[in-house]
Amino acid sequence: MTLTDFIINDISPVSEKQDIGEVQSIFSQTTYSHVPIEREGVYVGSLPENDTHCLDAHNPISDYNHGYEQFFVRYDTNWLDVLEEFAKHGSNLMPVLDDKNTYLGYYELEDVMSFFNNTPFISEPGSVVVVEKGIQDYSFSEISQIVESNDGKIWGIFISKIENDVAEISVKIGRSNFNDILASFRRYSYNIVSSHHEDTFLTDLRERSQYLDKYLNI
Repeated sequence: MTLTDFIINDISPVSEKQDIGEVQSIFSQTTYSHVPIEREGVYVGSLPENDTHCLDAHNPISDYNHGYEQFFVRYDTNWLDVLEEFAKHGSNLMPVLDDKNTYLGYYELEDVMSFFNNTPFISEPGSVVVVEKGIQDYSFSEISQIVESNDGKIWGIFISKIENDVAEISVKIGRSNFNDILASFRRYSYNIVSSHHEDTFLTDLRERSQYLDKYLNI
């Protein structure tokens, strides 16, 4: 199954010549955050629910064209970019257009999240390790080499945060000798941000620290 299988077309864009009441009626019957609007058959933006309930139901939609929010994705937009557009615009409905700007339907956020949950990054068994390193110093090829040289299998990898010139990288790893992977990350000067029960390095540090505390308190 591909993401485009989730395109829904049970709601067509509402003509901006119609009254605001038409949009209000759609919002009252659905849980959508936006309703797509069209002008002469061309998609021109979406009206948000929050701004619509207080408008006069008898006025034409075009009177409020300054409130149109301009977002959409293409038919061939990959699912990560679709998810990003949802996040950027705080919507749960995303219009889909072809390369000629013809409206094809829309995605629901819940469906895209379901698609994401079925990717190996989420569905395959394994562990997520979060590491950090300077943005000029890390590389995906190096991270892959660290994991795979320790007989690990990468199910997914992405930059989860960038702050103060430091990149935080989340890596989903199939079951392997996890301690060897963590040790290798440290040898390559990656800081391990996530905590892991099987991390014997940290366990050993804690035991040595406790022993030192007891010694100093004798």
